[in-house]
Amino acid sequence: MRKHDTMSHATTLRAIARLLCYPDDGLMRQVPQVAEALVLDGTLSSSTRRALMALVADLVQRDWLEVEALYVDTFDRGRRTSLHLFEHVHGDSRDRGPAMIDLQQTYAGSGLYLADGELPDFLPVVLEFASTQPADTQREFLGEMAHILNALHSALVERESPYAAAVAAVLELAGEPVQAVKLEPEAPLDDSWQEPEAFGGCNSAGQQAPGQPQTIHIVRSNAQQTGAAA
Repeated sequence: MRKHDTMSHATTLRAIARLLCYPDDGLMRQVPQVAEALVLDGTLSSSTRRALMALVADLVQRDWLEVEALYVDTFDRGRRTSLHLFEHVHGDSRDRGPAMIDLQQTYAGSGLYLADGELPDFLPVVLEFASTQPADTQREFLGEMAHILNALHSALVERESPYAAAVAAVLELAGEPVQAVKLEPEAPLDDSWQEPEAFGGCNSAGQQAPGQPQTIHIVRSNAQQTGAAA
């Protein structure tokens, strides 16, 4: 059995989780320790370590406000690059709620509970949980999400984001190959967050200018029309 199969990657998973969190002042101070943790995991391939170090270097060389803007533009503008994993499979459907509850119960079963405001499908939270588990459980748990991680990775690669390296590293730790996923065209941000019309059948046809009398059309129902015909 290979060393990779039996070794826990707790520190590495926590380091990747930290890189994928919002880049506050605390993260920027911790970047050297995060980089050291990633380098010390000898089971990561050399190409994966180089890509992770390139991500770290990219964050360090940028202005702090620029790093914040990069993070928001990457992960908070559209579903394809969302770090909330169930966005990729459930979107806003009713299925997302039960899936979130199931995942939260998985955490609770290990004695771990989320802080207020944390969602169980947020990738850094998923990685933090995995870091507390034995090696075989880590791999199995993350492997179950490989199809979502590959979709996220493909979207990040498409955008030429350095953050793709972090997701590729998670797939490697899960023992899963990085596979390109065909992505559906994404609706513009304004369209994807647009509120549905309150009354889909209403339109502005025939309306007058504000403050002017409006035309009202009264139409009989089918039942009334049938009765009148009789």
